[in-house]
Amino acid sequence: MLACALPMGHKRVMRLRPDTLAMTVVLALMTALGPLSTDMYLPSLPDMAVLLDARVTQIQFTLSVFLVGFAIGQILYGPISDRYGRRPLLLASFAVFSLASAACALATSVEPLIAARFVQALGAAGGVVVARAIVRDLYEASRAGQELALMGTIMGLVPLFAPALGALLHEWFGWRSNFVAMAAMGLAGLALIRVAMPETLKAEHVRAASARAILTSFRVLIGQPIYRLYLAFACMAYGGLFSFISASSFVLQDVYGLTPRGFGLSFAVVVLGYIGGTLAGRRLTRTRGIDPTIGFGAVMLAAGGLSALVLTEMAAPNSGLWRLVVPAAIYFCGVGLVLPQSMAGALTPFPERAGAASSLLGFTQMSFGALVGIVVAANLGDSARTLAVALAIMGAGAAVTFIASRKLRRASVAT
Repeated sequence: MLACALPMGHKRVMRLRPDTLAMTVVLALMTALGPLSTDMYLPSLPDMAVLLDARVTQIQFTLSVFLVGFAIGQILYGPISDRYGRRPLLLASFAVFSLASAACALATSVEPLIAARFVQALGAAGGVVVARAIVRDLYEASRAGQELALMGTIMGLVPLFAPALGALLHEWFGWRSNFVAMAAMGLAGLALIRVAMPETLKAEHVRAASARAILTSFRVLIGQPIYRLYLAFACMAYGGLFSFISASSFVLQDVYGLTPRGFGLSFAVVVLGYIGGTLAGRRLTRTRGIDPTIGFGAVMLAAGGLSALVLTEMAAPNSGLWRLVVPAAIYFCGVGLVLPQSMAGALTPFPERAGAASSLLGFTQMSFGALVGIVVAANLGDSARTLAVALAIMGAGAAVTFIASRKLRRASVAT
């Protein structure tokens, strides 16, 4: 698959090609830096609070600050990659990620850990933004949606195994080993990009990278109703997803009494729902199109969120773990259907601004998720209620938005 050897001086470098599994896998692994950085150390969070002599809210803030840094990074990488190319930005971002991961492993208190997590997020943001822009460089419309869905399936394997791997590393070597592993993975990604990733930005799509040009691109994008619509779908899907990520470690371990390993297994069950959604989304997009796939996903989001609220409220306090895990898996299935197609729908009309469109979507989505996560963490309490309420609100909001946007989506198809 790594075909197309290109000469470089006296060396020959194997380059990735479009429409190959190798390219898809590498792009998926780029986007997996974010989930890897949040999910891998989740089983360690309760112990980290004790070992670093920190409050639970401070340890949870290492998740929220990561999302803030991830959002800020995304707003920068896309427009800059529209000017200077995808490959240089990828190399820089993976280098920053690796160094910051090492700094996290060396932190002796929660304050430098929080600072290092922010920088780590700035590095991780490059992979996801530039990978989406590369997809838009190489593919169009529903083909881009299929590629993003397949990338989502492959990326879904990371949160499927990351908490379990993190739990094992935590038990064997302590919480710091998770960040050592992240640094090693970042260096491996840096080497792979250096050797195999070609430049995909077309010369005719190169744009200025001044602050004024970037703001102009963002203004053009946000002025389009169809872009705002897909942005809303992405935000609501991700808002519930990050609510679960930020609260699940404490809810499942402290409230339901799971061990770190048991938490990893329960989290894997939920992630299986996401993988199922991305697999179904790829097939549905090919046969039905982007919007019907998002509609199916919105139904799953609403069903998962509302059932989580109803089932946890009906049960005795903190009993019946399945009442939360199963609805969350349904919600994550909806995320797998909605998120890749929302990205494809937002990027497709703007090939000349693919980087900026990817950046603005990522920044808004992550900022919204961080805000929802902070609200959930601040009101968590000693039950699953706050988490269930967040899932219900996000899921119902996505379904209502899909129904209310019928005329706009039809008009967009007509044009």
